[in-house]
Amino acid sequence: MTSSGRAPMGSQTVITVATPERMNRLGLELAGLLRPGDLVLLSGELGAGKTTLTRGLGVGLGVRGAVTSPTFVIARVHPSLTGGPALVHVDAYRLGGGLDEMEDLDLDVSLPESVVVVEWGEGKVEQLTDDRLEVRIERALGGTADDDSDPREVTLTGVGARWDGVDLTGLSEG
Repeated sequence: MTSSGRAPMGSQTVITVATPERMNRLGLELAGLLRPGDLVLLSGELGAGKTTLTRGLGVGLGVRGAVTSPTFVIARVHPSLTGGPALVHVDAYRLGGGLDEMEDLDLDVSLPESVVVVEWGEGKVEQLTDDRLEVRIERALGGTADDDSDPREVTLTGVGARWDGVDLTGLSEG
């Protein structure tokens, strides 16, 4: 932690993603950088591409089951088919409180051996660990939630010592 009480920032990169297919591929590429214990916070408006990115993560991690939005079940665990970490996919959209409200999900228990991805987790789960990858997805051209044709700007920010020295810029080449 820094003197301000915040975890130090690691690497950051901004990527323009033109299509949902490229968003999926970005998730697949990002999976190659993830390891057990990683927390990934996804933020962005409805329809921005958070679940599409997570689908790609699931493919890249080699997990079982179709990765779909866990909005109604809140959290879904996808075990690894390859001996790697499980993917714990959480949708915190309907949860109003912070970590206390999410305590029943036992994310702190799952985190050490899994990759935990939390959609809408900003301001709710950062206290789980000092190290996390924050992914903000925004429409580059101000399109509407129903419009998949406009590009997205994806800002990836590594927070904490885990992300020091991790090169996120290579993800933008795909």
